[in-house]
Amino acid sequence: MEASTREVSRQQRVGGMAAIYLALAYIAAMPFFLLVVDYQGATTAAQKVALVVANYSSMYAMYLVTYVVFGLALGALALSLYDRLKATAPAAARAATTVGLLWVVALVTSGMVFNYGMTTVVSLAKTDVASAQLVWQGIEPVAQGLGGAGGEILGGLWVLLVSGIALRGRALPKAVCVLGLIIGAAGIVSVVPALNAAAYLFGLLQIVWFVWVGVSLMRTKATASLEGSQK
Repeated sequence: MEASTREVSRQQRVGGMAAIYLALAYIAAMPFFLLVVDYQGATTAAQKVALVVANYSSMYAMYLVTYVVFGLALGALALSLYDRLKATAPAAARAATTVGLLWVVALVTSGMVFNYGMTTVVSLAKTDVASAQLVWQGIEPVAQGLGGAGGEILGGLWVLLVSGIALRGRALPKAVCVLGLIIGAAGIVSVVPALNAAAYLFGLLQIVWFVWVGVSLMRTKATASLEGSQK
């Protein structure tokens, strides 16, 4: 019993630390992509390839940190939350975790496609800039689409489901659950082209949500999760 309790608590702490990492990754990514490398401000293939070539190393590292490693940390958080939620709503917790892991796959794939695509384009641009621009026009939409540029449907649905389950089962503080419902709704509606800007609200508020969830996981003993595992 005591060993099981320690193991559950350790798993929750791992999830909490993963959540804090996710918040820090968001905080690092926003100024980098908006100020250091204004990729959003580039409107033509020529401008985008020029930015990629000029900032290849830093962009590669940032995509590794904010997509590939981010996705892996998100997986750890999703599994920790599943352990916390499964006692009161096992079927719903499985559904939420499935969505979360799909989001993990999409983010990791997005980062890997973007980074390998940059590597290919940087090499090609040394000899044929026009071909590099054409190749990038094919790679970028795939990577961006997987990363949620067309709307945060997977992330929004996961946060919404987790928050709803946690609210009903009192597995997380009520306030963080309500915040999660707002974030989830913002992510889901961002798939509508006219409401795509809601993705910014999704990202900004999710920083707060990740920190709050992380602190809750690290501070609270997951007794409900332990009870659920013994049934």
